[in-house]
Amino acid sequence: MNEKFERLIERAEQLVARIESVLPQPLSAPDWTLAVAWRYRKRASGHGVLEPVRHVAVMSLDDLKEIDDQKEKMQRNIEQFVQGRPANNVLLTGARGTGKSSLIKACLNSFAPQGLRLIEVDKEDLTDLPDIIDVVAGRPEKFMVYCDDLSFEDGEPGYKALKSILDGSVAAATPNVLVCATSNRRHLLPEYMSENLTYKHTPDGEVHPGEGVEEKISLSERFGLWISFYPFSQDEYLTIAAQWLGALGATPAQIEEARPAALLWALERTSRSGRVAYQFARDYMGRLA
Repeated sequence: MNEKFERLIERAEQLVARIESVLPQPLSAPDWTLAVAWRYRKRASGHGVLEPVRHVAVMSLDDLKEIDDQKEKMQRNIEQFVQGRPANNVLLTGARGTGKSSLIKACLNSFAPQGLRLIEVDKEDLTDLPDIIDVVAGRPEKFMVYCDDLSFEDGEPGYKALKSILDGSVAAATPNVLVCATSNRRHLLPEYMSENLTYKHTPDGEVHPGEGVEEKISLSERFGLWISFYPFSQDEYLTIAAQWLGALGATPAQIEEARPAALLWALERTSRSGRVAYQFARDYMGRLA
C-alpha cells in the first residue's frame, strides 16, 4: 500500500513539474557583466528572457555628420541621466535613414564606460515593461529601454502599457531607467482626415480638439524630449558619404572621385539619407577592393 502511494506521489510531482515548465515564469535577472546591450525576447512557452548582445554595432558620435543639433540634445540628456541628474524620456522622429537609431547606438558606445546599458524591446513586448523595470530597479547601472521604429495601430495593447510606464502609473518613475524610442510618426499613431470632424467651432472662433485627437497625441506628449530629424540636402548627403568612405579606408582622391557615383546611387533610390550614403560607401569600397 505504501509503495503504491509513493508511486502516486511521484507521478503527481512529475505532472506538477511538467505543468510548471509550460507556465510563464517570472523574469529573472541575467549576468549583467556579460554585455552592455540586451534584447528582451519571448520564448514559445511565453517565458521572457533578457539575452545579451554579444556584438554591439560599432558607432561613435563622431561618425554621425550633419545632425549636430540632434547630437547635442541627445548627448546632454544622456549625460544628465548617467550622472544621476534629472533627464527626460526621448522620442526621436523624422525622415527615414537620417540617423535616429544610429544616434542611440553611438550614445551607448560613448557612455557605456560610465555605466549606461541598453535593453531593446519590441513593440509587441511592451506589455512586459513593468517586469523588465522591476528586474533592473536598484541596479547601479543606468538602463536605456530602447524601442526602434515605434508606431501603433488603434487598440494595440502596447500603447496603453507604454503610456502607463512613461507618466501614468501610480508607481514613481525608476531613476535608473530611461525610455528612448524612434519613429517615423511624430504622434506614433495614424492620423485620418475624418478626425478633423471632431473639432468644435465656438462663436468666438476658438477651436477645441476632440477627444479622439487628444488621445492621438497623449502618448507622444509623455516623452519629455522630442528630437526631430529632417531630409538631407545634396551637400549634406555628399558629406556623409565622404565620411563613411573615409571610415572604410578611402583616400581623399578616391572620395572626390566617388562623388558622381554617390549622386547616382541616391538618384536611383530617390533618397539622400544617411543610410543610403552608408550603403553606397560599402558598395563602392567593396567594388574598389
